[in-house]
Amino acid sequence: MNLRHFERYGVSPSTMIHAEGIKKSYGQNDVLKGVNLSVAAGSVTCIIGPSGSGKSTFLRCINHLEKINDGLMLVDGDFVGYRLQNDKLYELSDAQICERRADIGMVFQHFNLFPHMTVLENLTEAPLQVRKGNKQHARKHAMELLARVGLDHKASAYPRHLSGGQQQRVAIARALAMRPKVMLFDEPTSALDPELVGEVLSVMKDLARDGMTMVIVTHEIGFAREVADQLVFMDGGVVVETGDPREMIANPKSARTREFLGRVL
Repeated sequence: MNLRHFERYGVSPSTMIHAEGIKKSYGQNDVLKGVNLSVAAGSVTCIIGPSGSGKSTFLRCINHLEKINDGLMLVDGDFVGYRLQNDKLYELSDAQICERRADIGMVFQHFNLFPHMTVLENLTEAPLQVRKGNKQHARKHAMELLARVGLDHKASAYPRHLSGGQQQRVAIARALAMRPKVMLFDEPTSALDPELVGEVLSVMKDLARDGMTMVIVTHEIGFAREVADQLVFMDGGVVVETGDPREMIANPKSARTREFLGRVL
């Protein structure tokens, strides 16, 4: 936690993610047009919106998988891809970015497990290579995480032998193996068969109860209503509305939010 940056930018120390005026474009295509969002430590934020609204791009900006063109992004009071020196931002080396990104777990839509590694090896690879951890400790922690997601009996299996729901639960455990400060989920259930969605959402609910800071891009409105502390509706590269999920779903203030929810509920 960098208190100097908290004070410099007027951000509360209880804030885990602070995004201010985030812009991202690809050539002439402006995907993010000034996104402002604050995520409190230990809270769950769900982001909803139509395809092409910039939800996934914003999520990838948080851990510097996408470089922002303008704006301020702080995670736990510090920059992810930059260092501040003499009032100027300088991009970090790939190794330094990887080191800082280790504090931000990310779960993708399509699992992204290493197909040539067993489930256990998938969980221990990053802690050993990036964190330079002890092999015995890494294996012990990995088995604890697999038990947590109900898959310790699959430790020696390869991803191709798992169902989609099992692969996604392994992907969540793999992200947790790095002991992250925050977890990002990019539509984690959209590639799953409907009957497998529940097992993944159950794991995410357990994480929420344990106080893990999470930002989730999702189409699961019922899940957002039940679990989220903050609901965010994005459209056209900006945050249109944010608020308490139950109140916002029942009585959206924006006509655009009301139109979107009317189509998906």
